[in-house]
Amino acid sequence: MMPELGKYAFAVLSSYGVAITLITVLVLGTLWRSRRVKAALDEVEARRKADG
Repeated sequence: MMPELGKYAFAVLSSYGVAITLITVLVLGTLWRSRRVKAALDEVEARRKADG
């Protein structure tokens, strides 16, 4: 059920769209960076064990 937004429908719905897009980009960026950092840490740990 969607409330009647009248002349503000475009502004409200586009604001929702922008907010959802930005949240999605932030979440995906965080996941991408965490994978890169984890891979780098795994590499450092492997090198440290090999030098050990």
